Amino acid sequence: MGEGVSRSTGEFSAQGMFLAADVGGTHARIGLVSQQPDGVRPVTVLQYHRYACADWPSLTAVLKDFVSQLDRGVHVDACAVASAGYVLGDAIVNDNLPWPVSIRDIRDSLGINQLAVINDFEAVAYATQFLSHADTTPVIETEGPHVAGPVLVMGPGTGLGSAVLLPGKPHATVLPTEAGQIALAPGNEREIEILRYLSRERAHVSFEHALSGPGLINLYRALCMLRDQAPALSLPSQVTQAALARSDAAAVEALEVFCSLLGSFVGDLALLYGARGGVYLAGGILPQIRDVLLASGFRERFFNKGVMRPFLQTVPVRLMEHGQLGVIGAAGMYLDGQNAGENAVTQ
Repeated sequence: MGEGVSRSTGEFSAQGMFLAADVGGTHARIGLVSQQPDGVRPVTVLQYHRYACADWPSLTAVLKDFVSQLDRGVHVDACAVASAGYVLGDAIVNDNLPWPVSIRDIRDSLGINQLAVINDFEAVAYATQFLSHADTTPVIETEGPHVAGPVLVMGPGTGLGSAVLLPGKPHATVLPTEAGQIALAPGNEREIEILRYLSRERAHVSFEHALSGPGLINLYRALCMLRDQAPALSLPSQVTQAALARSDAAAVEALEVFCSLLGSFVGDLALLYGARGGVYLAGGILPQIRDVLLASGFRERFFNKGVMRPFLQTVPVRLMEHGQLGVIGAAGMYLDGQNAGENAVTQ
């Protein structure tokens, strides 16, 4: 979501180090990075920490805590922040973040001269070009050699993010998308019933209303209603745990519907963007339900695209852990912008 990449101008710090942050609705991942590549990635991550956003009053407080733990003598005056949302004046606007984010407050509090704001899924998509297959889990494998082409990166978390990596020289280009806001398309009678229920509460039902943490709760509540039972769970983590333990029938079905809808949606996006380079599934939910995903209707629904099935059979789909990818991607995109001499957008 958002305006793509906003970059500040100026030179790097004399030490060649800067901060990179990947900020989501649940976690903020902060890294001290060096612009000196290790031959595999555009930056080296020197120090790294993941914070639970709910435990902190602001992003500024998170960054100040991280900086306070850096080695004595280390000074940074630049920071690249990957975040969902968009820049409006001094603020990063995103309903999924637990607190408002002030660009000026971060710069003033940390003494940072440069602050770049980068879309979170753009950053993750950018970083996928440095992944090895050993870092991922195959969901759908294909025969034959890897084919160069657009790479789709998407995943459910607090929201439903999506971006497309377009290989190129001197560096790749990332296309941000609002694919999560596409209208939810049911694939069977049960999903039609769910859509009918969700439509009672909103005029527009998007895929994000089903394929996200809040979306999983929406599915669970809809299925409880259809099963004529009272919802016993109120958090996405509770639904996931109950489904994995098979202790709540509505939770089990909710996770099955979740995976099937995801397969259908990912297949649509792969066709839309011509993702010959493959698909990477990210986000905070899928690694927790990996075994369920692999055994689910995801594959069947991904291929169920009529005459386009042969094309989709050439598109590999892999699951990846989020980890440091957003940090690496934010740093890499920031460096690309600096090297290209792009003008400042942030204040």
